[in-house]
Amino acid sequence: MCTPTFSEGPRLRPALDGIPTYKPGRPAAPGAVTYKLSSNENPYPPLPGVMEAAVRAAGSFNRYPDMACTGLLAALAEHFGVPVSHLATGTGSVGVAQQLLQATAGPGDEVIYAWRSFEAYPIITQVSGATSVQVPLTAGEEHDLDAMAEAVTERTRLIFVCNPNNPTGTAIRRADLERFLDRVPADVLVVLDEAYREFVRDEDVTDGLALYRSRPNLCVLRTFSKAYGLAGLRVGFAVAQEPVAAALRKTAVPFGVSQIAQDAAVASLRAEPELLDRVATLVAERGRVHGELTAQGWTVPPTQANFVWLRLGEATVAFAAACDAAGVVVRPFPGEGVRVTIGEREANDLFLKAAADFRATVR
Repeated sequence: MCTPTFSEGPRLRPALDGIPTYKPGRPAAPGAVTYKLSSNENPYPPLPGVMEAAVRAAGSFNRYPDMACTGLLAALAEHFGVPVSHLATGTGSVGVAQQLLQATAGPGDEVIYAWRSFEAYPIITQVSGATSVQVPLTAGEEHDLDAMAEAVTERTRLIFVCNPNNPTGTAIRRADLERFLDRVPADVLVVLDEAYREFVRDEDVTDGLALYRSRPNLCVLRTFSKAYGLAGLRVGFAVAQEPVAAALRKTAVPFGVSQIAQDAAVASLRAEPELLDRVATLVAERGRVHGELTAQGWTVPPTQANFVWLRLGEATVAFAAACDAAGVVVRPFPGEGVRVTIGEREANDLFLKAAADFRATVR
C-alpha cells in the first residue's frame, strides 16, 4: 500500500506559470483632492432611475439573481434590434471574453491580437492554455490588420480586435475591417471588442452590430462599465449568431451577473437621452484635451474612446509621477506610454497643466 505524500501540495496547471498580472488603474489617494484618470471610468453618477432600480434589487439580495438574465436580455434585444437568441451576458465584457476562450481555445491553439491592446487578452489567453500571438501596432498606433491576417495559421481559433483600441484610442474604419474579415477563415472566431463604442464619432468607423448578421464568425462585445457608468457592477454582453451565443451561455458562471447589475443595466438603457448628453460632454472634453496637448507639442494619436494616449518611452514613469504630484492619477505602461481618461473638466485641467509643466522641464 502506497503512503501518500503531501509535501509538494496540489498539482496546478503549468499554463498558470508566468501569467502577467492585470494592473488596474491606481485609485486616488484618500483624503487628498486627487482625480482618478487611470481606469477609463465615467466620472458622472448613475443615470436617472438607475440608483433607484439598484436599491430595489438590493432589497432581495438574499435570493439568487435570475440566472438567465431574462429581463436584461429582453431589454437588450429591443434596444439593439437583435434576437434574444443572439445575446449572452457576463461579468463585464472581459468576463464574456474569457467565456469565448473557454468555448474556442485550449492547449495547442493560438489566439491573435494586436499589441499593445487590452491587457486582459494575454492573461485570459494563457489561463485557457492557448498561445498568444501578439502583432505589433503600426507606427500610427493602429491595428496592423494585414499582419494580423498573415499571422493566421491552422492553429488559430480566435482573434481579438479592440475597436477603438485600448490604450491607444485609435479606431478601425469599416472598409479596412471588412477587408480583414474577408481574409479570416470561416472557422476562426473574430471578437470585435467595442467597449468604447458609444464614444465613436468618426462615421467611417462601423458599428459591429451592422456586420455580425452576415458573418457567422463575428462576435461583438459591449459593456455597461464605460459610457453607462456601471463599472462597479460588472455587466457586459455579446452579440453573435446563435451557435456562438449558445456556447457563451454554456460557459457562463452560474448566477454570475447579480440582480442589482441586471436591473441597473435595464434602467440605464431606458435613460438613453441622458446617456447621450453625458457622452457628448465627454467627447467635447476629449476634443479639448487632445487639442491642447497637440498645441503643447505632444504627439497624440486620434482617439475615438474616452481617453488619450501619450507614447513616452522611458519617460513614462516620470510623467505619471509628475501627474500624481499635481493631483491626477493616470495609467502608466512603463517603457511605453501613458493612458489618460477623460474626466470632469477640473480633472482634465489639472492634467493639462501637469503635461505642460512636464514638457517644459524636458525641453
